[in-house]
Amino acid sequence: MAGDAGSVSTEGATQTAPVVTTALVLAGGKGERLRPLTDDRPKPMVLANGVPILEHHLRWLRSNGIERAILLTGYMAEVVQAYFGSPRVEGLRVECVAELTPLGRGGAFRNGFIKAGVDDEMVIGTNGDVVTDQPLAPMVDLHVRAGALATLLLTQMVSPFGIVDVGDDGIVGGFEEKPPLPYWINGGAYVLTSSLLTDFPVEGDHETSVFPRLAREGRIAGHRSKAFWRSVESLKDLRELEAHLAASPASG
Repeated sequence: MAGDAGSVSTEGATQTAPVVTTALVLAGGKGERLRPLTDDRPKPMVLANGVPILEHHLRWLRSNGIERAILLTGYMAEVVQAYFGSPRVEGLRVECVAELTPLGRGGAFRNGFIKAGVDDEMVIGTNGDVVTDQPLAPMVDLHVRAGALATLLLTQMVSPFGIVDVGDDGIVGGFEEKPPLPYWINGGAYVLTSSLLTDFPVEGDHETSVFPRLAREGRIAGHRSKAFWRSVESLKDLRELEAHLAASPASG
C-alpha cells in the first residue's frame, strides 16, 4: 500500500472516512505584503468582510467535524489570544500555543503538537490564512486507503496572466484570461498521522525536509481539489476572498 501513497486523487470518499477531530493551525504569519493591514495584527487576523480570516478558517474546520483547534501563534500572539479568548465558533474548542522564538512552520507544528498533548491517531494541519470549500473527508479517506503518513490538499495553479494562442504562422487565434495550468500546488492543509509530528524539525520547515523524504519513501499522498481555495498573500487575494464570501455566505 505504501507504493500507492505518492499518487493523487480527485475522487471523493467511497466509504465513511475515519473522523478526525483535532487541528493544528499556523496563526503567526507577519504578512508583510498586506501592510498596513498587518501593522497591528498577524496576517490570519486581517479582516475579510469584517471577520478575521482565521475565524473563516475555523468555521470551515468546524463544519468538517473538527472539535479542537490548537492555534500556533508567534508574531503578535496576544492579538490572537485576546480575540479567541471568547467563544467565536460554536462547538469548537480553541487553544493557543505561543512560541517564544521563531521556530519555522515545521517547528511550530511539532511544538504545538507536543505542548497540547494531542493523542489522536490523525490530526489536520493547516495554514490559518487559507480559506477553502474543500471537504476534509475525501482527504482523510485517501490518507487511510493509501497508507500515507501525510496527505496534502492540492489546488490547481492558475496563470497570473492572460494566455495568447498563437500559431506557427504567427497568427493569433484567440485569448484566454488566466487559465488553469497543468500543475498542482500545496494548498496548506494536511492530514497527518500523529506519529509523524515528532519527526518534524525542532526548528525549520517540514515542507523542505519531512515532505521530500516522505515522497522518496512513497508515504505521502495528494488530493487534487477543484473547490474554491484562496491563500491570502496580497490585497488582491483578500478582495477575491471577500467577493467569494459575499456570494456564498455559507462558505464563511
